[in-house]
Amino acid sequence: MLFKRLSVVLAALAAAASFGASAQTPIPVTTSFSILGDLVKVVGGDRVAVTALVGPNEDAHVFEPKPADAKAILQSKLVVTNGLGFEPWMGKLVKSAGYKGASVIASTGVQPRKMEDDGRVITDPHAWQNPTNVVFYVNNIRKALEQLDPAGAATYQANTSAYVAELQALDTWAVTQFAAVPADKRKVITSHDAFGYFAAHYQLKFLAPQGVSTDGEASAKQVASLIRQIQREKIKAVFLENMANPKLLAQLSKEANVVPGDTLYADALSAPDQPGASYLKMARHNITALVAGLQKN
Repeated sequence: MLFKRLSVVLAALAAAASFGASAQTPIPVTTSFSILGDLVKVVGGDRVAVTALVGPNEDAHVFEPKPADAKAILQSKLVVTNGLGFEPWMGKLVKSAGYKGASVIASTGVQPRKMEDDGRVITDPHAWQNPTNVVFYVNNIRKALEQLDPAGAATYQANTSAYVAELQALDTWAVTQFAAVPADKRKVITSHDAFGYFAAHYQLKFLAPQGVSTDGEASAKQVASLIRQIQREKIKAVFLENMANPKLLAQLSKEANVVPGDTLYADALSAPDQPGASYLKMARHNITALVAGLQKN
């Protein structure tokens, strides 16, 4: 009788241990690109295991999914996308993978910007470049994780609140940094038009030989026009982006006789040993580099 009771107790303990282990298993989450991957890690902490399809220093505009990417999505409990037309390949990939799980568009709630791109009016997808928009991103991610994992709600809420405070501090610091630059010097040349939300928020003017996406080439006429503008307005703040082909801007810099500043991180984080390894590090690096470049104008 005693042996039977002991067996029942041991079985119950084993079941409890098994449940505890499974409860601690991180939730597999797939994001479309590295910046979203970082935000999910911030909100989810140890309760999530994140796969970013487009990794550090890679270009989501020209990304071509592989069979392994479909497998990663199929094994996920949550898929996170930017939306706003940033990753049109993602919908096709999710459908072809046969994924039926939860998903969230991180930019939901952001006020979209319209912009002209090669004669068309389109939605600018680069909303994360304004840190106040990232508050929407992390709260949308938080809500999605809470629905999947109610037991982790307190953790997700605490992580999000702490991060929102960091975003607000970043924004306050950035405003102070740019306030020291005269209005007539706030002109920047970058590889492609990825900083529209940033420019509008901090009252800068960005010019780019390429449009909103890196998958097209600037015409000789566009490049020549930009060179004349650089020379006419004496713009020295010229920057390459980490995921862009450097040849075009290198040509531009040479012909306009300007030296490019530090690399900017636009659509992707950097490798861990580089300055843009997280969203906050990326933003602080970009702001510091931009202020240094603008002061040369």
